[in-house]
Amino acid sequence: MSIAPITGKIRKRLWLDLSVGLGLGVSSAYAFWYGIHLKSVQRQEEFYLRLERARRLGQA
Repeated sequence: MSIAPITGKIRKRLWLDLSVGLGLGVSSAYAFWYGIHLKSVQRQEEFYLRLERARRLGQA
């Protein structure tokens, strides 16, 4: 009794792994960019804007 070869299993698993990995990677990147990065950049820009306004008030 021999076992029949399993064909195409690795190829199907590879596509599943690649698509899930890319999907999770892109989702995580969007979550980081819009949830964390843009908020920190906005806080940084507000800080420099306040600093610039304080400098201009001090010079006037």
